[in-house]
Amino acid sequence: MKLAIVTAYPPSKVTLNEYAYHLVKHFRQNQEVTELVLLTDVTPDQADITFEEDGCEITVKQCWKFNSLKNVFSIAKAVRATQPDAVLYNLQFMKFGDNKVAAALGLFSPWVSKMMGVKTTVLLHNIMETVDLDSAGFTSNKLKIKAYNFIGEMLTRVVLKADTVALTISKYVEILENKYNAKNCVLIPHGTFEIPEEPSYDVAPGPLKIMTFGKFGTYKKVEILIEAVQIVREQTGRDLEIVIAGTDSPNIPGYLAEVQEVYKHVPNLTFTGYVEEEDVPVIFSESAMVVFPYTSTTGSSGVLHQAGSYGKAVVMPDLGDLGILVKEEGYRGEFFNPESMHSLATGIQNLVTNEAYRTEIAKANYQAATALPMSRIAQMYIDVFNGTSRRTKNTTLMVA
Repeated sequence: MKLAIVTAYPPSKVTLNEYAYHLVKHFRQNQEVTELVLLTDVTPDQADITFEEDGCEITVKQCWKFNSLKNVFSIAKAVRATQPDAVLYNLQFMKFGDNKVAAALGLFSPWVSKMMGVKTTVLLHNIMETVDLDSAGFTSNKLKIKAYNFIGEMLTRVVLKADTVALTISKYVEILENKYNAKNCVLIPHGTFEIPEEPSYDVAPGPLKIMTFGKFGTYKKVEILIEAVQIVREQTGRDLEIVIAGTDSPNIPGYLAEVQEVYKHVPNLTFTGYVEEEDVPVIFSESAMVVFPYTSTTGSSGVLHQAGSYGKAVVMPDLGDLGILVKEEGYRGEFFNPESMHSLATGIQNLVTNEAYRTEIAKANYQAATALPMSRIAQMYIDVFNGTSRRTKNTTLMVA
């Protein structure tokens, strides 16, 4: 099989680039894939395609740009030129731009690929029906929210023109089937990027590191974490370090710099900036726990899966998508009210002061992560491309 993947790809800073890297890593090791074509936003000499494991040939073709109005045409041209047996789009609604017109036009690409006669699958990481547009930094204007939701519904119908639409959470499948009468949706879990050997669960010497990871400023706010940890310090007297790993959300440039200035008086507060791929294991392994200071969710959490793979306890908001992941995939954590700093402080304190409990959660998360490695997820997609996948009544994709 010659497989094309339309995606952002490292070192691109466009969303979902890291997910693409790990998908590519495991697709190339699958014996059914003879060639991979990356239709991406970075040049061939930039793309991080150096892998230690043996695998198939990879061709990189830069064919789209963030915020370009021509992406639908340039992607179609690249698909025609490379002639893949199947094409996978790694998407969310703002994948092709934060310019609304560019973002919308890019989402027509899967439909165009299908009309060209290429078997087309979309991996859709979020759906408009579950995104809080205010919290996610799009708009708080009620009229604009109605307009965005209307446009979102139209674009969802466009995306559903693909042969298959894969979603990472069962709730998303149910919404698309019930609201749009979709018959081509399947559930394929997010999967876990890397499965290291089971860790010792011992924490590193020195301050207990409380880490958060991601792109911050919209629905991911770090102020509540900083304030909560200060409460825990006062109540326990424990030596704690706050590690904020990641960058600003593209919608809120300068957010972390402003936070850093406001809280410059707080001791043991570390801002790492962008974390390179090779440094991710270090950031996670040195942390005692991972905190999710979210006010809403926009899809299956890659950070939760990473935390599990490194055997970390987590503190999560009691929100829909994260709650579903806990039930469906077996993750555990301390839940808090996302509107309450004291609720978050209680969750953190429970893990700081009870090492046995923290280790119990960490072990459960490692077991959940190992159940869904990316190699298995890649095979699920290949089964879709081959038409050999089977669906249960709850639309979970089963590996034949």
